[in-house]
Amino acid sequence: MKDQLALIREKALNEIKQVASTNEIEAIKVKYLGKKGELTSILRGMGGLSKEERPVIGKLANEVRENLETLIEDRLSSIREIENKLKIEKETIDISMPGRKSIVGKRHPLDLTLESMKEIFISMGFSIEEGPEVELDYYNFEALNIPKNHPARSEQDTFYINDNVVLRTQTSPVQIRVMENQKPPIKMISPGKVYRSDAADATHSPIFYQMEGLVIDKGITFADLKGTLELFARKMFGDKIETKFRPHHFPFTEPSAEMDATCFVCNGEGCKVCKGSGWIELLGCGMVHPQVLRNCGIDPEVYSGFAFGFGVDRMVMLKYGIDDIRLLYESDMRFLNQF
Repeated sequence: MKDQLALIREKALNEIKQVASTNEIEAIKVKYLGKKGELTSILRGMGGLSKEERPVIGKLANEVRENLETLIEDRLSSIREIENKLKIEKETIDISMPGRKSIVGKRHPLDLTLESMKEIFISMGFSIEEGPEVELDYYNFEALNIPKNHPARSEQDTFYINDNVVLRTQTSPVQIRVMENQKPPIKMISPGKVYRSDAADATHSPIFYQMEGLVIDKGITFADLKGTLELFARKMFGDKIETKFRPHHFPFTEPSAEMDATCFVCNGEGCKVCKGSGWIELLGCGMVHPQVLRNCGIDPEVYSGFAFGFGVDRMVMLKYGIDDIRLLYESDMRFLNQF
């Protein structure tokens, strides 16, 4: 048994010297000193020794165990020191190397344009009102003088949740809600997202932004409408811009019009942006239809008002000369870094 203990000690010593990782040294510890280790197996056989041999072998076995434990701990400590040193060297930062430039975000052109539009109308005394994007059919259509089976409904491909609930196709429902809950005078704008079932292409998107405005008071005329929108156009695009109004039709306004402005790319001389006409369509507008006022509990014999609506995406495209609406939603940094 003395020879066996000496052999175990010699084998373990050679293996300990050769290991190079903490996992390997732990494996050696289990191999020789574990519950099923070689040294433990030898000690279990001491029951067959004589009374004289037992204390001698026991002392020798304990010396071997203590010796192996010391060697294993020393080697484990040495390996850990080497591993930590390598880890530190690997993680060392070379302060002489140039740093990586952080990417700083910029405001989206949609946000920039929308804020400019809001500031202009706020300076003219308008308040900002908001409403739900998931809207009742009544507010999105019927209260706006667009009953069921009205031709205008086919012009606005609508996302229906059920027969009575839709994703709003315009921000006009906010105007209805405000007129129902506020007494005139009313002077408000309603910016926000709207939804239409359009296939995405250069000029269409199923999600886009609108800003609509409403003024209700006694004695409001079309002259007030023209003056307000002409002032907006000058503040938005500069004092040299000119505007004109063309007759149009909207179910919720009467009379109705569309407003054009001189092309701010070519200053009215004609270019590809304005298709050579020198004019660009900006918005739709008109005097609030008397029936719409009645629907909201406002007497059209006492009060009158005007409404208007912009496509904010279109304003962005016109302002910055962008020819594809999809660029506004693709999060392409090559495009966004230009702003």
